[in-house]
Amino acid sequence: MDKILIEVDELKHLLETKNVIVVDTRAPEAYAEVHIKGAINIHDVFTYLSSSTNSGTDAMRTHFAQVFGNAGISNSDTVVFYEDAMNSGYGQSCRGHFLSDYIGLPNSKVLHGGLSAWRNAGGAVSDNIEVLAPVEFALSEDGKGLIVNKEQVLDAIDSQDVTLLDVRDVDEWIGNSSSPYGKDFAPRKGRLPGAKWLEWYRMMKPTNDGPRIKSPQEVIAECHNIGLDFNKPIYLYCFKGARTSNTYVALKQAGFSNVSTYFGSWNEWSREDVLPIDEGYPTPS
Repeated sequence: MDKILIEVDELKHLLETKNVIVVDTRAPEAYAEVHIKGAINIHDVFTYLSSSTNSGTDAMRTHFAQVFGNAGISNSDTVVFYEDAMNSGYGQSCRGHFLSDYIGLPNSKVLHGGLSAWRNAGGAVSDNIEVLAPVEFALSEDGKGLIVNKEQVLDAIDSQDVTLLDVRDVDEWIGNSSSPYGKDFAPRKGRLPGAKWLEWYRMMKPTNDGPRIKSPQEVIAECHNIGLDFNKPIYLYCFKGARTSNTYVALKQAGFSNVSTYFGSWNEWSREDVLPIDEGYPTPS
């Protein structure tokens, strides 16, 4: 399996030995202030919202093919996404990797530790706005199974064959808040019935060089601790498919190949009153 997370020294080596496109996923203002030297800025990999309908995901696929192509990224490029630190951008660099897998950019990486790790190691930075010549980006169908829709999730609630895995923050899981954007941002609070919970922060651990995603063995241990059945497909959800992307990278690096994302997540599910939810504090099973 190709390595997803790369360390600062590995990125420095890549930049010296081959053509690599580095993508800063932070807000344009933060990018303009300081970024990895030569990096371009695509904040849209974090901000874009999509429903899980066919029209919604088709529109998203078309959108990002255009965004990547206009930014100078082709399907054959090696691309490294980064954010400020692994725990400060809700998984936005990992969302860049997930979207790459989804639309057909097979060689995308995530800078482990982000800009903070880069700067701590003396990596070159700049405030020059970088612009690459537009290229053609061709959509691939290979990754379409990485996203499931609300009908598939609804079927999974009544099935014993799929694990629904909630990776949101604890206040969302217990129904105190509807989103990371405000307690009442979405109309309903709660969780998908029957879902297991593995907060996305638990995929990481503190180190002297900042937060890092845990080793494959540590990730597998976390999954064991919540009683995850490794033989069942896993449907991840959060609020909009960013924190799930952090978990997706951690699970993928640990060898899981049966992971899909409900990309509409709680932002979509909570807005349809006919869809079932569990409310209040979870009770022991």
